[in-house]
Amino acid sequence: MPPLQGVRVVDAATIYAGPMIATLLGDFGADVVKVEHPKGDGLRQWEWRKDGESLWWALVGRNKRDVSLALSDPRGAEMMRRLLAEADVFIENFRPGTLEKWGLDPQDLLAANPKLVIVRVSGFGQTGPYRSRPGFGTIAEAMSGFADTNGAADGPPVLPQWPLADGVTALAGAFATMIALRHAEATGQGQVVDLSIYEPLFWILGAQTSAFDQLGTLPTRQGSRTGFNVPRECFETRDGRWIALSGATTSTGQRIMRAVDRPDLAEAEWFGDIAGRIAHRDEIDQAIATWVGQRDCDDVLATFEAVGATAGPVYTAADIAADPHYQQRGSVVTVDHPTLGPLRMQGLIAQLSGTPGHIQGPGPVLGQHNDEVLHDQLGYPREVLEELIEAGVVGTTHETITPQGQA
Repeated sequence: MPPLQGVRVVDAATIYAGPMIATLLGDFGADVVKVEHPKGDGLRQWEWRKDGESLWWALVGRNKRDVSLALSDPRGAEMMRRLLAEADVFIENFRPGTLEKWGLDPQDLLAANPKLVIVRVSGFGQTGPYRSRPGFGTIAEAMSGFADTNGAADGPPVLPQWPLADGVTALAGAFATMIALRHAEATGQGQVVDLSIYEPLFWILGAQTSAFDQLGTLPTRQGSRTGFNVPRECFETRDGRWIALSGATTSTGQRIMRAVDRPDLAEAEWFGDIAGRIAHRDEIDQAIATWVGQRDCDDVLATFEAVGATAGPVYTAADIAADPHYQQRGSVVTVDHPTLGPLRMQGLIAQLSGTPGHIQGPGPVLGQHNDEVLHDQLGYPREVLEELIEAGVVGTTHETITPQGQA
């Protein structure tokens, strides 16, 4: 039995952070109903796309049933209230105050369903002077302190090209949701989870706030280097590939230096102290770069592996697709897409020995489960649904398309 079987989740969030919380819960058995506006979640338009199908949507929408409702219409809001009356988790990421404007005030929802966990994702949270600001992950990556410390030492701040803040928020949100579910299970009392996008990324950046508070220290941009770990850098091999290397402990650093034929550095008096290694960082990195640059990638990695040094190749997506470790662990899986056929994507985020997760299929077609949820589950007569479709409150129910060459 999937560990979250019986947990009913309503996902009304859009794009990435909020919906990915629901994806993570769905991967481990929760029944997730995705509620989209009849025009569809904006993620459906994200590149990359093939034959009009967003590959982002295929990932984030997996393991979900899909309903299309206009929540801004009182009739759509009423349908949502009925759906939430029998739900365990409600995830939304509208700008603070929007739910209340639509007649979906969290306190009213909790009065109708006291055990409901309401996860509210927003750029800056439900409180504070910035609560009303729009907040995508880009702003969180900037204001968390991440971008200021990311990039080359002589270059500008660099934003990640991936939705990093959203992804970190999703992980934190799934964690917070499980805590709230545990509390609801024990007490019968639900609650509101107030989740900003900037705070989870800010939290994992470590002790920089404490360092500024106590030492007046401000981290600087330094490429792949850090201010607390030497050696730590990317190095190019003779055959044009790159490896990443880290010597987070003195013993690891010493093994690295001996492997690159510089035992003199490993045995230097200053090497045993991190402050000493930081002071001699350029000398250490140059010794490694010279040795690595004279050898091919496979030879470099074999040498480091033999001495227990921590190094690995810098992978592209093509490298990942070909790697046997990714395949054997299920880090990459293949699912059947209704129009694209076999589609490879990330597997489960964690392997549980007793209660493993499962990926049933990619993101559904817009409104694919309108009839199943609104008629079969909530009991709306089909003639009423037809009227609501005509009024634009409920989206048109779309049929899935069988891929070419399949029955």
